[in-house]
Parts: sequence; structure tokens; C-alpha cells
Amino acid sequence: MLVIVTYDIAVSSRNGARRLHRAAKICSNYGRRVQNSVYECIVNSTDFQKLKHELLDVINTTEDTIRFYNLGNNYKNKVEYYGMNNGTDVSGDLIF
Repeated sequence: MLVIVTYDIAVSSRNGARRLHRAAKICSNYGRRVQNSVYECIVNSTDFQKLKHELLDVINTTEDTIRFYNLGNNYKNKVEYYGMNNGTDVSGDLIF
């Protein structure tokens, strides 16, 4: 399934930069960055639960925000790309 993960980490607060870096690293382990704090992740339901758990352990829920958009397995009919990098197939191998 395709899951879009977005987050807003309060970097002006204590340890905010550390949380931001950790959140980005976790998301990079499961998918690819498409904007600064937006990731596209192709995961199964078990990995999705792991991803959520790892991120929720990192953020401070009184200062930060995280959102998960589950587009399911039929995401190709739900996602449109325009502009830069619109030809990347997120379901294929991603080598950077």
C-alpha cells in the first residue's frame, strides 16, 4: 500500500532539530522524500504499523504534528504528478 507521511516538527523548541533529523531518517528507511517533510512509502500493513510506532516514539505530541495518508494498494489511480520528478515509479527499486 502507498502511505504518505507528513510531519511538522517544532525545531525552535528544545531537542526539536534532533527529533526532525530522527523523523526524516525513519521515513527514509520506509520510503522516499518527495518534499521536505513529505514521504511516499510503499509498505505492507506490518511495516506501516512499525513506521507509525517508530515515528510516534520520536515526536513530541504537544509541539509536533504527524499525518499518515493511507492510499491503499490501488494508489496509481489516486495519485497525479506534475512538475519535477513526476516520472518516478514509487513501487520500483529506488537507488540514490
